Amino acid sequence: MAKKKSKKQRPSAQHVPPTIPLPESIAPITQETPIFATAPDPQGLFDPEKDTQESYVWTDDLPPAPPASMFSTPDLKEHRPIARSALLATHEQRRLEEDEHQEIPWRRWGPYLSERQWGTVREDYSADGDAWNYFPHDHARSRAYRWGEDGIAGYSDNKQYLCFSLALWNEQDPFLKERLFGLTNEQGNHGEDVKELYYYLDATPTHSYLKMLYKYPQRAFPYTRLAQESQHRSRQQREFEVWDTGIFDDDRYFDIFVEYAKSEPEDTLIKITVHNRASHDAPLHLLPQLTMRNIWSWKHIEQMPEISMANKDALFIQHPKLGEFFFYVEHPSTFLFCENNTNTRRLYNVQHAKGPFKDAFHDVVIHGNTDAASEETQGTKAAAWSRHIVPAHGQITLKLRLTPRHETDPFAHFEEIFARRIHDADEFYNALQEDLHDEDDRRIQRQALAGMIWNKQYYCYNIHDWQRGDPLQPPPPKGRTKRNAEWGHLKNNNVISMPDTWEYPWYAAWDLAFHCIPFALIDPAFAKRQILLMTREWYMHPNGQLPAYEWNFSDVNPPVHAWAAWRVFQIDRSARGDQGDLFFLERIFHKLLLNFTWWVNRKDTHGRNVFQGGFLGLDNIGVFDRSKPLPTGGHLDQADGTSWMGMFCLNMLQISLELARHNPVYEDIATKFFEHFLYIAQAMTNLGGEGLGLWDEQDKFFYDVLHFPEGRLLPLKVRSMVGLIPLFAVETIEPETLKKLPKFAKRMRWFLDNRPDLADLVSHWTEPGRGERRLLSLLRGHRMKRLLQRALDPSEFLSSFGIRSLSRYHKDHPYLFQYKGQSFTVSYVSGESDSGLFGGNSNWRGPLWFPVNYLLIESLQKFHHYYSDDFLVEYPTGSGQKKNLLEIAELLGEQLADLFRKDEQQKRPIFGDNRKMQEDPHFRDYLLFYEYFDGDTGRGLGASHQTGWTGLIAKLLQPRRKPA
Repeated sequence: MAKKKSKKQRPSAQHVPPTIPLPESIAPITQETPIFATAPDPQGLFDPEKDTQESYVWTDDLPPAPPASMFSTPDLKEHRPIARSALLATHEQRRLEEDEHQEIPWRRWGPYLSERQWGTVREDYSADGDAWNYFPHDHARSRAYRWGEDGIAGYSDNKQYLCFSLALWNEQDPFLKERLFGLTNEQGNHGEDVKELYYYLDATPTHSYLKMLYKYPQRAFPYTRLAQESQHRSRQQREFEVWDTGIFDDDRYFDIFVEYAKSEPEDTLIKITVHNRASHDAPLHLLPQLTMRNIWSWKHIEQMPEISMANKDALFIQHPKLGEFFFYVEHPSTFLFCENNTNTRRLYNVQHAKGPFKDAFHDVVIHGNTDAASEETQGTKAAAWSRHIVPAHGQITLKLRLTPRHETDPFAHFEEIFARRIHDADEFYNALQEDLHDEDDRRIQRQALAGMIWNKQYYCYNIHDWQRGDPLQPPPPKGRTKRNAEWGHLKNNNVISMPDTWEYPWYAAWDLAFHCIPFALIDPAFAKRQILLMTREWYMHPNGQLPAYEWNFSDVNPPVHAWAAWRVFQIDRSARGDQGDLFFLERIFHKLLLNFTWWVNRKDTHGRNVFQGGFLGLDNIGVFDRSKPLPTGGHLDQADGTSWMGMFCLNMLQISLELARHNPVYEDIATKFFEHFLYIAQAMTNLGGEGLGLWDEQDKFFYDVLHFPEGRLLPLKVRSMVGLIPLFAVETIEPETLKKLPKFAKRMRWFLDNRPDLADLVSHWTEPGRGERRLLSLLRGHRMKRLLQRALDPSEFLSSFGIRSLSRYHKDHPYLFQYKGQSFTVSYVSGESDSGLFGGNSNWRGPLWFPVNYLLIESLQKFHHYYSDDFLVEYPTGSGQKKNLLEIAELLGEQLADLFRKDEQQKRPIFGDNRKMQEDPHFRDYLLFYEYFDGDTGRGLGASHQTGWTGLIAKLLQPRRKPA
């Protein structure tokens, strides 16, 4: 893997480009202070016509937004009617528009560096597909990655050519702390799990300001104990976390805050502030690092990138794609250099291998082996090494700067720039939260949105090259697992919203759909691009399937992409105050037609409008692993799969009706989705005319139905979220819509007149002076009430913090299915799963999780829109108190928010019985956003930075605005 040295001139301290003065906008902060302008771009790196994978792609092939001149004056609200003028008049919003209109690339640099690259499928070239063991944590410090980089508090350009991260050493650990440690799927008693404490505290959408916190123990990090204790624990026991080791109990740790502030799009100021929380002085080595992503060990490149010395306090960076940069360090440091290459000597016993290798800094700092680093002051990885004694209860600060130009005094305006960017962040969120008055709610929402922004990661994965191998590497082993073999077209090379930067450092299609809802509050352009990205030809399969996630792109996620597109369009339209982004809506609609066709052709096995679906994200609340062949043979008609398709139909109907307002061609397709929905609704009641439906009249609940090979049908009577998902398929058609679309209205009436059996599935009532409002739902009023009766029953689905995914009824009444000597049991477990049946990090049996709760809340709002305040339901079931559906929706939203809020005892349910997190002032207001929550206590479980779909809390906290 050795690389050829490049022969090129490096600028010395005497030969550098002339200094470009800082913008005059560094001045006292006033409302009139102009936005910083970008530096000249002589290399043309930001030419919007260069829509290639190697240049800055402004809008992922979207056309430019309207001319920036419309929005370039100080008072933006004079130029377009907008619902939230305060937000759109902020400096941060101006930056978003400058990027969107292809003027200034504010988004080019961001927190795009992953927290974990090791143990991923894309780095797995093993014969058996065991990604965790092929590339373990112990190899990460010594082995070059193929597809990306990782690091603590990471920051990079949007193609991850140049990466900044922080390495640490407390003089106790066996190796540098360069990346976050966690357990593999086999090591953890509940699957993979990060074992560190870190928080994403603040962020703006253009990354003009970012802030995160890492808590680093002063004693040796308990790597071995965490692994051994977790191995000894059973699935019936809790996960063993880093705070359970007691390593934070006596406050012998550092709080390390890392902040970024952009002076200009390419000019980033970095501040590292270390607080010693202990009562004694403590040593700490800081190694802010620059790493070039390794692009030379896999195939030939024309020009090598390089980091070298510019002068005693600065590094000079040359990259064939990025151009030239300087990296300044305020305090004296020792600069270390090495190559970002694999240490084959350490890992593979290749004794003749020549360094310096990727892990050289470990040997220099910890073992004093200075020969391990480069003798030359150049390389593809560099660090500014400094040792500090941090005083007891004191702090130190390190200032850094990454900029495309030489500066004679790089830190002259450092604090002013930081103050300005913090002011801009406060201004932006104050405008967003102008109607959100509770201080704790404002904190929760802002940290949730910060987590969303920090979870944006660069993701690179070319399946064709991965399967074939690289020219400069040995070919993959013969007989290699055929994982993702049918996805040879897939070429991912974008910044994507990830579910969790450590536990799920890869996109998941249905997770991403939920991510786009809170993103639409602060950056609708990014949300729209993310939705479109999954449907692009280098993502979507030619047959119309969306890629699920890298462990199995062919797995099936619920079809929520159309719902996300419609909701993002609505949120964006409300903020814009105009007719909305119809180009986006029309573009995504055509791609979603392909996906809808794939579902109909592939997942309706017998053409009966009843869908099988498979996995659908609901592992561990079913009798079988629905991703695999059934042990009984036959097939499963899924109540959730069929309901998701009913919802998909209605989402497509709403989009087509909106488009038909502007182009009558779409009236035809609207009719198609109207009819298809009714066929699905009918099929759920009578499975293909076989006399048995997915609705059980005796139990008043929906169940999956098992088809045996010999033709026998058996409902699987598990009361789970599967039976509540039919509530999600609901929409209304307004009288105004029917008046504006007379052709659609005429066809709809003809269809209902000629199919009275299907007409009975549509509720409608006439409002004087307006006409008929239609309700399209899989449930008529009676069934909806009976379903809600179970959903809102505290002894079943309703907890103090939302709706459980499995009824608590099964705690005392486990469901048992027996077949030919085999027994399959489903019982309620409030926390982590006690079963390994479904493999992976399968923990969702019984607990609460946000996406389905959010969809239920939206559905209740839609039902209320039709039925109004007169339609009352007992809440909670058995209480004798009745509320309308909007009131219930709002109460469920409040319950979800209560997971994070301080209660009467000033404790947050997410922290459970952890006294340190509940009471310590250095813990209690730093929030974690978990993958799911204990169904009884609200304690956070699973991935701890799942600000992906749990970030929906930001949208739930945003006060609803009544239409103008």
